[in-house]
Amino acid sequence: MKKNIITLLLMTVLCSGQQVVADGFDTLQKNFIETPKNQPLAVYWYWIDGNISEAGVVKDLHAMKKVGINRVQIGMIGDGQGTPQGPVKMFTKKWWKILHTMFKTATELDIEVGLFNCPGWSQSGGPWVKPEQSMRYLAAVNDTVQGPIQYHATLPSLGKDGQDVRVLAYPLVQSNTRFTTHQNVIEEREIILKSEKPTLVRSLVLHPVKSGRTTMQIDVRRGNKWETIDSYHLDRSNTQNIVGFIPLAPFVFSLPETEGSEFRITFWEKGFIGKIELSDMPKVELYAEKTLAKMFPEPLPMWDDYLWRTQPEYTEASMLQASEVKDITPHMASDGTLVWDVPEGTWVISRTGMLPTGVVNSPAPKEGTGLEIDKMSKEHIRTHFDSYIGKIIERIPAKDRKTFRYIIEDSYETGGQNWTDNMIQDFKQVYGYDPIPYIPALNGVVVGSPDITDRFLWDLRRLVADQIAYKYVAGLREVSHEHGFTTWLENYGHWGFPGEFLQYGGQSDEIAGEFWSFGNLGDIENKAASSCGHIYGKDKVWAESCTCGGSHFDLYPATMKQRVDRFFTEGINATLLHLYIQQPDDRTPGINAWFGNEFNRNNTWFSQLDIFLDYLKRCNYMLQQGRYVADVAYFIGEDTPKMTGVRNPEIPRGYSYDYVNAEVLMSAKAENGKLVLASGMEYNVLVLTKIETMRPALLSKIRQLVKEGVTIQGPAPLRSPSLQDYPAADIQVKAMAEEMWQSRQHPFAEKVRYGKGHIYPYASLEQILADLGVQPDFTVSDPTLPILFIHLNTEEGEIYFVSNQSDKPLSFDANFRIKNKQPELWNPLTSEVRYLPECKQLTEVTSVPMTLNALESSFIIFRDPIQHASSGKNYPDAELMTSIKGPWSIEFEENRGGPEKPVTTDVLFDWTESENPQIKYFSGNAVYKTKFQLDKLPNTPTYIDLGKVMVMARVHINGKEAGGVWTTPYQVNVTHLLKEGINELEIEVVNCWRNRMIGELSMPEKERFTFHSASNVKADAPLQSSGLLGPVQLVTYPYEMK
Repeated sequence: MKKNIITLLLMTVLCSGQQVVADGFDTLQKNFIETPKNQPLAVYWYWIDGNISEAGVVKDLHAMKKVGINRVQIGMIGDGQGTPQGPVKMFTKKWWKILHTMFKTATELDIEVGLFNCPGWSQSGGPWVKPEQSMRYLAAVNDTVQGPIQYHATLPSLGKDGQDVRVLAYPLVQSNTRFTTHQNVIEEREIILKSEKPTLVRSLVLHPVKSGRTTMQIDVRRGNKWETIDSYHLDRSNTQNIVGFIPLAPFVFSLPETEGSEFRITFWEKGFIGKIELSDMPKVELYAEKTLAKMFPEPLPMWDDYLWRTQPEYTEASMLQASEVKDITPHMASDGTLVWDVPEGTWVISRTGMLPTGVVNSPAPKEGTGLEIDKMSKEHIRTHFDSYIGKIIERIPAKDRKTFRYIIEDSYETGGQNWTDNMIQDFKQVYGYDPIPYIPALNGVVVGSPDITDRFLWDLRRLVADQIAYKYVAGLREVSHEHGFTTWLENYGHWGFPGEFLQYGGQSDEIAGEFWSFGNLGDIENKAASSCGHIYGKDKVWAESCTCGGSHFDLYPATMKQRVDRFFTEGINATLLHLYIQQPDDRTPGINAWFGNEFNRNNTWFSQLDIFLDYLKRCNYMLQQGRYVADVAYFIGEDTPKMTGVRNPEIPRGYSYDYVNAEVLMSAKAENGKLVLASGMEYNVLVLTKIETMRPALLSKIRQLVKEGVTIQGPAPLRSPSLQDYPAADIQVKAMAEEMWQSRQHPFAEKVRYGKGHIYPYASLEQILADLGVQPDFTVSDPTLPILFIHLNTEEGEIYFVSNQSDKPLSFDANFRIKNKQPELWNPLTSEVRYLPECKQLTEVTSVPMTLNALESSFIIFRDPIQHASSGKNYPDAELMTSIKGPWSIEFEENRGGPEKPVTTDVLFDWTESENPQIKYFSGNAVYKTKFQLDKLPNTPTYIDLGKVMVMARVHINGKEAGGVWTTPYQVNVTHLLKEGINELEIEVVNCWRNRMIGELSMPEKERFTFHSASNVKADAPLQSSGLLGPVQLVTYPYEMK
């Protein structure tokens, strides 16, 4: 029955994704030129550690509305973020009043509100969560007894908050050989273990006593030489419970059967291993890792970090058999007293039960901190929802929270769990066999054989991942829908993520990635999110965008553009800015934390943020159109945990890809030789992972797809990874693989035909795509240039977004996989739409000469047939009309420490080079004013070119706003604002807070006015270039506008 329920759930989720549609191009152009005001642009709004006020939230929301932020996602964040303790404690009367005011104001302003589903940003917990509702793991306390005898005693306690699961008894597998270091070896780099006669060893156990990491090697003496048995990397550097509920779990390694009388263990770095055991008794290799008791210690686990090697086969070793494990639970009373007739022999009595992992929601205010809820129970998830979101619904009148629409789940950072209520029943219903005899494996005991034990643990991890997706994410979505909410989820986790990222995200309404303004955070998260969005049919793929750490008040939109545009090309199409911290008062720069760019009303350039947001909204709108075009689908495998996929072989230049999982493949079809998903996504090639395992149901589906015309690349699987239907499942997999790959008939074939499709065991994707006649979708004349792209298909035409990731202008010929269509350039910085008259029709592509300024990106549109040739250039040189040299009057913003009276200058200069400290250390807005003479109006598009601005500027001509600049080229179209004769020019320039903060460190206390809660700025830090640097010119271009 359970299998049927899960299948129904999968189909419901997969069919809920609808093929993305696009607006018609007339509407597209209209909305591109003037982006709809309701185009979503969100911000994380953190209320940090009680630093909030009723007046402050009202001012924040009005400020957001003014610059175009129309959605907030609120996190109640605790201490430890670089902020002082504020006056408002969570859940107090004052806190509820501020919350009510926020909802009411947001409703009045039509700003959508999302609320993290618990205090803190990760994950789902609070003080209302009881231990028996929390994330738990299966623990055991053991006793050993010699039979025959009647055992009548109280079993050892599981510990505080323990919940009994089963009491088991099984014969003790005795070790004949065991080397043990009884003394602490923490200070030793080399340990020699000797015996009087040669002995056989099969396992090595190392017990850490504190955090650390090193590499070690084990050798056996052969005569006068040492022979290496194996080497291992040991890592217990992170002992937080968010990466494992047993922080200092032992390292266990299976050795090939090795006989010797002297063994040497060498550590590259000493200092954290306290005890070593070398034995002939097989143990479950890395059982702590395989049971999620210890997880990857760093934020970015790669595709293979939870893949483990095949275990040695031990033919003569004594091992516990599943049939020998007895369930003696009925013999234990409620007080833990066991009365049981022990059979002959030495027996282990194992009292097993659940213990809380101890992970709490974090970083949350103390009043909102408690245990994390069980991620494998819909019942407990519902209780959690009712205890937090439910209380808010009860206390805030519906009429005052009309825009409260989203329930937020940030990136998963709460570690693993491996057990829950009804786990045994669920396991049986999913896999068809009883897990009870294999429970000893969770503590390193081999049951049946190392291979059989690994298969059981594979099933356990897969069930954990499935339950977290279907019970936690889908469960929260279910209860949210009942109250009219939409769920929003970052579909991965940096610390102890136990799920499968695609399946996990597939169960949420909206999904998101994230990226910092620099560094490598985002390198895997955004493709994880966009692949999930594409294969599950979600029209928006959000990203927590432009965050940072340690750079306080010195970043600005131009420094964020490169990575913004990069991740647009990876499929991000909805922007959530990180971060707006609630400002309880008007002190400047205000409350800030160790992380996040300061997208708040007290930042200097917030007054011009709308210029940047206009670009983001325009790009978001365009990138939400149509269907993503990709040629390759990379299967991620069935193993869990999994936070990213792998590209092996690598995607060739000019093609695009997605990661896909088993869930979407099971509902896929073959159509015209392509793999087509239920979401509407289609691919020319499916690449299988380079591993030996696949379950028979999935392989059977892939066999059907190939038979109907799909092309696949990759080796044949050899067996099932699961204990389900073992060994029959292995026989099925082997038979299907031999039938498909034809390894007996064609053992060295480069490709084989199967039905209407083809299988390439080892060929490169270049070769496969060439065989299929699939041209690259986009290439440039110099393949070394850092040019990225994304392609979207609509019924009326094609949309390409092309990005120069270099800080220098680049010119190149771009080849698009489009035939007989006229290219157009849609400029997201200026909203201008114009023809690109130069283009060349090649056999299968359209070649377009392009020039992109430093870090510039453009939409290239193909919608209309080419009607006539043109002699114009795509990027004509600018024609200088006049140089605007001043004199300039500069009026500095009041109450910012600048000059009180306007400053006049004939030469533009960098403020930091001024001898006047009021200018040198000024931070804020300054208005440049001048006039220029125009004898005749131009008849071609005309622009004010500001040369260079640090860091943003807004331009007015003759009293009317022309637009703003924030990145290269610093140009604004002023064609319709010019007049013959004298023209008045005003340029409002803004810089960052950095210079004032540096200057104040050397100023007397009475001259200081800034306040901030976190800063790494020092008095001798270099100043940041600021002001209008020029040269300022009026230029025209002979563009052919559309």
